[in-house]
Amino acid sequence: MMAGRTFGAKLAAGFGLTLALTLLMTATSALALHYVSATNEKVVKTASSSLVEAQTLSGLMDRRLADFRAYLISGTPEWLNTVNQDRGTFLAQLARVRDTLDDAAAEKLLNTVTTAEGQFNTLIGQVLARRQKIKALSDVAQIRVDGMKPAREALQATIDSLIKRIQKVVADSRKESADRATWAILCLLGIGAVLIVSSAGVAWRLSRDLRREVGAAVGHIQSSSSELEAAAAQQASGGRDQASAMSEITTTISELLITSRQIADSAQRVSKIAEDTADAARTGDATIDQTRASINAIRAQVDQIVQHMLSLGEKSQQIGTVVDLVSELAEQTNILAINATIEASGAGEWGRRFAVVAEEIRKLADRTAGSAKEIRALIEDVRGAVNTTVMATEIGAKAVDAGSRQFDDATNSFRRIVQLVATTSDATREIELSTKQQTTAVEQVNSAASDTARASRETEASAVQTKQTAAHLSTLSGDLLDLVGTRGH
Repeated sequence: MMAGRTFGAKLAAGFGLTLALTLLMTATSALALHYVSATNEKVVKTASSSLVEAQTLSGLMDRRLADFRAYLISGTPEWLNTVNQDRGTFLAQLARVRDTLDDAAAEKLLNTVTTAEGQFNTLIGQVLARRQKIKALSDVAQIRVDGMKPAREALQATIDSLIKRIQKVVADSRKESADRATWAILCLLGIGAVLIVSSAGVAWRLSRDLRREVGAAVGHIQSSSSELEAAAAQQASGGRDQASAMSEITTTISELLITSRQIADSAQRVSKIAEDTADAARTGDATIDQTRASINAIRAQVDQIVQHMLSLGEKSQQIGTVVDLVSELAEQTNILAINATIEASGAGEWGRRFAVVAEEIRKLADRTAGSAKEIRALIEDVRGAVNTTVMATEIGAKAVDAGSRQFDDATNSFRRIVQLVATTSDATREIELSTKQQTTAVEQVNSAASDTARASRETEASAVQTKQTAAHLSTLSGDLLDLVGTRGH
């Protein structure tokens, strides 16, 4: 059945069989333990509940008799109520005992107890009725009822018989539980024996197959080890030659890498100089922009000066008009003063004072006319100065415009310089980037060559190790044949 399978499959099948038997034994043990535990628990539960309830029934009977005697002595209604309650409690306990029983003989005894209790209760009822009619108890014979003692003893005897029967049932259940436990232990021992025998058979079968298959495999390993040793020797020789060639390649690539790095450093310096030049050109452009702004501010100031001068000329003309008006008023005032003087001289003594006033007015008009002439002269001087200033300001404005145009030309030149420097910087960066990429590529090639050289040396070392391992494997194959006992078969 297992002839066409590999040794791993056989080992797995044997392990599976052993595992299955172990699981079977484990499951059986668990079921047996569960069965025994459940049975024992049932026995303990039945014993504890039934026996305790039956013993409680006996205690209730004793308490009932004690309360009954107390009523007979005292005759109070409280004790009568207690006696009635005791019977109810006793009947309820009978019902609880009945619920816990599962034995026919015990149930029959319980029925006997119920009948005896009914007879005893009838007699108690007669005694209670007689005691209620008696006001003062002087003799016990007054309430005596025939058959009271035999009925009580019969009830107590049936209760004792019930307790003994329940005790016997408990003992029988415990014996049955012990028998089941013994049976479960025997089953477990039997399954364990089967498991041991099956495991021994599987081990014997696997051992036999191991000797046969390992012997054949070790023979193949010995022949393969010899071939592997020869191939490893050739591989070691080729690895040494390859390592020498890769060492020469690595040296050449290292020199190329040094040259690439020098070119990259030179390109980086040129790029730095171009960036510095571009920064200087941008700084000059900014300075020219600031100067242009200053010239524009000067031009605006000159324009404002021209406007102020023109406004000053207009104001001087307005002042001249006012001065002319004042001169005209002074002349008219002078004429009026002369006329007033003439009129005053013709008025006699009364006109002298008026003549004095007219004379003073005439003098004031003369002074006003003189001041007006001086103001007119000053206004003419101001007009001349304003005209001169306006002409000079226009000449300055033209000079400012010419300077602004020159600054525009200079600004355009600086901007062209900045563009040229930026172009040069971009070209230098491209050269630097290309050189760095070339350096990186050379470094990668150098790393690959180094890795290849190291791999060649490792291949050589691995080949030597493989050769040694093949020889050692051949020795181990012989030792393994001796170990499994197949050498010479």
